[in-house]
Formats: sequence, structure tokens, C-alpha cells
Amino acid sequence: MTFENVTLDPQANVYFDGACVSHTFYLADGTRKSAGVIFPASLTFGTAAPEVMELNAGACRIRLAGSEEWRSYAAGESFSVPGESSFDIEVTETLGYVCHYG
Repeated sequence: MTFENVTLDPQANVYFDGACVSHTFYLADGTRKSAGVIFPASLTFGTAAPEVMELNAGACRIRLAGSEEWRSYAAGESFSVPGESSFDIEVTETLGYVCHYG
């Protein structure tokens, strides 16, 4: 996956004591995205805007807020999370991702 004509925010977003590290970037039209890595861990993320997590490496399973069902995902797959919500994630292989907002 390649993005051209982007502006990168050089300040890293570090969450959960370094278990997740990402960088925010903006496309030429102002669209905000982030790219990062999540190391093996069990975490809960909150969302403000709807998100699509596109996985380019690794493996995980997720459970959306209000659901009892865990679903597995791996490199080449993606999952969606509603805005103003949360999801649990268990990363079993270091995860590389791009997050698309809105």
C-alpha cells in the first residue's frame, strides 16, 4: 500500500506503554490516517470517529463493544469499528496497520 503527497506528523502516538506506536499523516485532500504497529498484547481501544483498520502484517483477534464474539484477522484483511465505541484486541503476531478514519 502506497500513499503519495502526504504530510506526516513526526510526533509519534505512543499508547499502552509502547505496546502501540503510530504516526498520523494527511493526504493532499486533508484526509487523516495513521500507520503503526501493535506488539503482542491484549488491549482495549476507544474510537471517536468510525475506523477501518487495514492490516498489512501480523495477526490478531478483536471483539467489538457490546459483542461476545471474537473474530480473527491477519495481514491482507481489515475490520471496521463504529465511532464513539471501543474494541478489545488480542495481538498474537506483531501487527502492522493503517487506520482510515471517518
